[in-house]
Amino acid sequence: MDFRLFLFLFLTSLPAIFAQLQDTADANIVVDGTERAAEVDENFICATMDWWPHDKCNYNQCPWGYTSAINLNLSHPLLTKAIQAFKPLRIRVGGSLQDRVLYDLEGLKLRCHPFRKEKGGLFGFSRGCLRMSRWDELNLFFNKTGAIVTFGLNALYGRHVIDKTAWGGDWDSSNAYEFVKYTVSKGHKIDSWEFGNELCGSGVEAKVSAEQYGKDLIKLRKIIDELYEKSVEKPTLVAPGGFYEKKWFSKLLQVTGSGVVNIITHHLYDLGSGDDPNLVRKILSPHSLNKTAATLIDLEQTRKQHGPWAKSWVGESGGAFNSGGRNVSDTFVDSFWYLDQLGMAAKYNTKVYCRQSLIGGNYGLLDRDTFVPNPDYYSALLWNRLMGGGVLAVERNASPFLRIYAHCSRGRPGITLLLINLSNQTEFILNVENGLGRLHAIRTTNHRQSSIVRGVKRAVSWVGQKTSDRPLHREEYHLTPANGRLRSKTMLLNGTPLELTKDGNIPKLEPAFTDVNSPISITLRSIKFIALPNFDAPACW
Repeated sequence: MDFRLFLFLFLTSLPAIFAQLQDTADANIVVDGTERAAEVDENFICATMDWWPHDKCNYNQCPWGYTSAINLNLSHPLLTKAIQAFKPLRIRVGGSLQDRVLYDLEGLKLRCHPFRKEKGGLFGFSRGCLRMSRWDELNLFFNKTGAIVTFGLNALYGRHVIDKTAWGGDWDSSNAYEFVKYTVSKGHKIDSWEFGNELCGSGVEAKVSAEQYGKDLIKLRKIIDELYEKSVEKPTLVAPGGFYEKKWFSKLLQVTGSGVVNIITHHLYDLGSGDDPNLVRKILSPHSLNKTAATLIDLEQTRKQHGPWAKSWVGESGGAFNSGGRNVSDTFVDSFWYLDQLGMAAKYNTKVYCRQSLIGGNYGLLDRDTFVPNPDYYSALLWNRLMGGGVLAVERNASPFLRIYAHCSRGRPGITLLLINLSNQTEFILNVENGLGRLHAIRTTNHRQSSIVRGVKRAVSWVGQKTSDRPLHREEYHLTPANGRLRSKTMLLNGTPLELTKDGNIPKLEPAFTDVNSPISITLRSIKFIALPNFDAPACW
């Protein structure tokens, strides 16, 4: 062969050679199992049931169908099975029209009718009506599924517009009082009452000052204490259910003081609007995902300074607002954002995280028409079954495209890792160490190399001082999209499609059992839960 031709072919092949050399990278992490960095509630996973009627539309689409708390088909067997699989699932009933809902009871001062489009109405709708027959049906359904219920009360009743979006005047508690009284009399079990939706700070379409909000919360606290005086279990009080603004939240906690608000709840929609053409790019961007941390850190500091008696919740988060992104929020790619935000929220001491929504919009965990689970449903279910309440600190020396979270395993020894690989170029091989004096890790060094020359590699096992009765395997739950399409509506678990069984049941989420000494790796743009039963973590005992 002519030397010049050989040289030309060699030079043109260099990019491919270097690409192969760079397709695998090491990721070194140390998990501190000596103490819990944060703690989440046992029922951390939560989903919302909204009020939007079928004619709620955005971007020339109307994605809600008949999924409102008022008209959702509660008899659909798949809906029941999907909720029961969480054993139990927390459901928050609330949303934008929450402060337009009237309760059809004696003493109601306004006409009670269904939501209808109304020019000039909040979010373009009139007030709507919750009839007590429907409220009874909902509670029968919640009892049947074992759901833990958070219900959002109307916080605008009795107020009036004072300037553009600002509302003033005292909250008229009469309708809420009768509603809570009815609920108690019927024996309906409510875990927590929430007050208002997105009325804090600058609001969305309506806002109330922190001073007035605090004053009304004190009133609601007295109502709850009075009506539940003879009850063994008393619901907690949740507020304000809106977007975080430091000054407003700080003032609210100062006005109410201790013994009033039990849960400080806020909303997150950091991906922007549902019609953003860059939505997928944002979901796969470490820089975009990291923006949420600033809010979570600042809120935690505010809570510690002004309301250490209260816990923090993410009361609503759907990624992209205005019903989510069509053919994005209901596909595999959305789980990169969703699971990352679950991990980040837990890391910063969020006790509960409510996903918008259980069903309805483009971001429903269930398809609004068929009730078949979307990919994020399985992500939530795996988290619920694998990730325990103890959050563990992770030191890392790895690319920002590799997201890593560690929890005590749920209901069993050891820890569970959540690995999220956002990269479309790099597969990562992990060298994991135990922070417990770094005495229990059998370490080997993994050098970056091409897939051609990469051989069988040893990674790490996490053994305690007594190993004879320890499992010799770890469990892996590897999530990938069908046909490699990020916007696929079918998620694969260890290569098998997650689909309903022939009997119409939620499929079993079976792990792949892997030798404890085999390498830990995460392929391009995929997600993996790894349960490590041998990891010695005193914080999890």
